[in-house]
Amino acid sequence: MSNFPQNSIGFVLLTHNKPLQIYRLINTLNRMFNYPLIVCHHDFAKCDLSVDTLSKNVLFVRPHVKTEWGAFSLVEATVQALKLMYEAADAPDWFVLLSGADYPIKTAKQILDDLTTNSYDAYIQYEQITYEIYKSDLEPNMLWLKNSYQRYCTKSLAFNFSKKYLTHLNLEICLEHPLLTKPFLPFSKKLACFSGSQWFCANSKAAKYIIDFHSHKNVLTEYYKTLKYTDESYFQTILANAPHLKLKNDRLRYIDWSSGGCHPKTLLIEDLPKLLASSAHFARKFDLNIDNNVLDELDRITS
Repeated sequence: MSNFPQNSIGFVLLTHNKPLQIYRLINTLNRMFNYPLIVCHHDFAKCDLSVDTLSKNVLFVRPHVKTEWGAFSLVEATVQALKLMYEAADAPDWFVLLSGADYPIKTAKQILDDLTTNSYDAYIQYEQITYEIYKSDLEPNMLWLKNSYQRYCTKSLAFNFSKKYLTHLNLEICLEHPLLTKPFLPFSKKLACFSGSQWFCANSKAAKYIIDFHSHKNVLTEYYKTLKYTDESYFQTILANAPHLKLKNDRLRYIDWSSGGCHPKTLLIEDLPKLLASSAHFARKFDLNIDNNVLDELDRITS
């Protein structure tokens, strides 16, 4: 068990399935970090979860937000969990945002040393999304930047034409150039669009800024409520536009996208050397039903 104080670090969990894996993650965090504050947003509409046997340091967002993959509801769930965490008397200096499929791959000492001995306020992947990048030739592993521009920085306009003797016509036009999209988007020279991985960690200063920003009516929040995949841009845009915050462009996660598609590769025992060689603190995604040996080995290494 770690000797670090409980309020050094806390964890925000976004979960919706696989209860046994959620329990295992919570037990591992308790063992490693001496029962830290853990705030879980669990979507009980998707999967039941027995909470009565969990330790007192685990809090649940009530009522929960009904979440959908890629929807703004994931942003809302995250913010509600952060609010619950930073309203607590023992609110942590740092928080780490995790899914139920994540797992630590470094010791508690290394994780806390990395976070507390540097001057950064947040570790988050963030890349500015611009029209120039959208129109440029990119390597295959960077094509997500083009997708981000399409998602957040274009505007589709639908037109319906119908006359008595003519066939009904639906026409959709997608505006891409910033001069054309400017009236419709919240972005400007003072507010740039950023995108990156959903998973990040930050200190209490950054967390409270996110909570305060989200709680006030603003054009950015209202705009993102209308979009998909906002969990990969909303927090990045808020933090990267905050001049008083110092960010490290590193999500501190090991994620293997080599399998292609919308979801990362499920990590197996054969991936262990790559996990240990990584500078990341956590890795995703794991699945107890596919390979629990890799988690057993990580438990041994991080003890």
